[in-house]
Amino acid sequence: MKKGELGKKILKGLFTAGAITFALSSPYFILNILKGINYNKYEKKRVAKTFYYLHRRGLINYRRKGKQIYISLTKRGKLYAQELQIDDLEIKRPKRWDKKWRILMFDIPYINRLVREALRGKLKELGFIQLQKSVWLYPFDCEKEFKILKTFFSLPGESFMLVVATKIPFEEEFKRKFGI
Repeated sequence: MKKGELGKKILKGLFTAGAITFALSSPYFILNILKGINYNKYEKKRVAKTFYYLHRRGLINYRRKGKQIYISLTKRGKLYAQELQIDDLEIKRPKRWDKKWRILMFDIPYINRLVREALRGKLKELGFIQLQKSVWLYPFDCEKEFKILKTFFSLPGESFMLVVATKIPFEEEFKRKFGI
């Protein structure tokens, strides 16, 4: 595992689960949350150091209450975990196309052009095709990813919409472009 990767996995896990409670009855309580991570007996010290490092950087908080330890992300930790989630965002291509088109539209004012350009870049990275400056097309279900982008970029409902359509102009051309 590369340096920093363990910390990223811990942050993503905490972000996904929210606040987590651990019983101190086991001396390996920290390792219990890392079931999804392949670790060996030599990495236990590394895991403890990673938690300490995340706490020192202000990304996580932990407190004891009796025999319980409560670990949660700080506001800064949540923002960083969201960035990690955006970096890893990808849309899984199903085996069969459901014959529905996803049209993503946004209206982000010029004053927020950095957000607009970052969103456009991420849409290109995800494989969307630009129909107009703020209208994008994708053939597969992407509602989960749409919600993640909406939250990450703090876009209100009326400025960021996803429409599902069964017919679009030039459909055959777009089918070829998407390889369906």
